[in-house]
Amino acid sequence: MTLVLPSRWSLDLDRLAIGLSGLCVVHCVTTTVLLALLSTAGGMFLHPAVHEVGLVLAILLGAVALGRGAVVHGYLMPAAMGAFGLGVMAGAMSLPHDGSGGEALWTMVGVGLLAFGHDLNRRAAA
Repeated sequence: MTLVLPSRWSLDLDRLAIGLSGLCVVHCVTTTVLLALLSTAGGMFLHPAVHEVGLVLAILLGAVALGRGAVVHGYLMPAAMGAFGLGVMAGAMSLPHDGSGGEALWTMVGVGLLAFGHDLNRRAAA
């Protein structure tokens, strides 16, 4: 059996993904606050393209970082947790963007689960 040490690049991907998750939470909170204060400025952040691009980036980064981690350290829990978070995020996109907060709440739950998966991946690789 050959011991494969995680590359610095793999750990950096997880840190980048956790940072992207944090930016997503900031985006959701900012959107809710802006929508409450200035409906025209809030509408810019509620555009579906922002969410679609964000989800695509999260899926790509998650697939690379969590998939590589599963190959390197052999633990599937980080990838499973990340995939669950991505699923919650994708499901949240089907909710109405009406400012009620339901879509933002479920997106933040998914982002938190995804970030937790990346943190598990980072810890398993260390």
